[in-house]
Amino acid sequence: MRFDILTLFPETVDAVLSESIIGRARKNGLIEINAVNLRDFSEDRHRRVDDYPYGGGCGMVFMAPPVVKAIEERKKTFSETPLVIYMSPKGKPLCQSLVNELSQNDNYIILCGHYEGIDERILDYVDMEVSIGDYVLTGGEMPAAVLADALSRTVKGVLAEAEGYKGESHYDGLLEYPQYTRPEEFMGKKVPDVLLSGHHENVAKWRREKALSETLSKRPDLLKKAPLSEDDKKILAKLKRKKRP
Repeated sequence: MRFDILTLFPETVDAVLSESIIGRARKNGLIEINAVNLRDFSEDRHRRVDDYPYGGGCGMVFMAPPVVKAIEERKKTFSETPLVIYMSPKGKPLCQSLVNELSQNDNYIILCGHYEGIDERILDYVDMEVSIGDYVLTGGEMPAAVLADALSRTVKGVLAEAEGYKGESHYDGLLEYPQYTRPEEFMGKKVPDVLLSGHHENVAKWRREKALSETLSKRPDLLKKAPLSEDDKKILAKLKRKKRP
């Protein structure tokens, strides 16, 4: 899987995506991440890529010529046509189902916005706008890193086992069940007996019920879209009865 991330701050992108699991995956050749400086595509002698907006207003806006040139030039370096994504507060909200959908591709160009946004005409060269949440950030570098991280984890071999991400929060629409490790007892609180039993079926049932319980308690909105079995619905009904005064 390859990512070309178009940014004014390539060092920021590289710093975030060079550590831990993603850093190891890059070193092992499982993913390729190129932090591309947008200023390299400017024809201005000061390497400017932004200008004042027409109509007035504060802040600066990315100009179309250098950004479109960057997109088109980088496209030529891919063996297959990449998906061009603009990290934008107007974009489609990033969630695990969108990550799973996007992961069907292997090649991406990700544009990091900055300042007050981009010239609208750049969007003619963008396939999708994606947002990581309804809040304001300084630029698109952190959102781009979030997207690249989430997509990279779907690549075979990046995680030790597929189960390494299939059980995590949001993968199947639910929050993750509680986790425990040594010691068996800490400050008077013990690890649940079922996790010490070695009975895999009972452990799986406990984890599923706890995942449903966690989601019901902390993010009940997720249950509206989660793929629930009939057994899941029965467990939720029991949990809801317990919550009633």
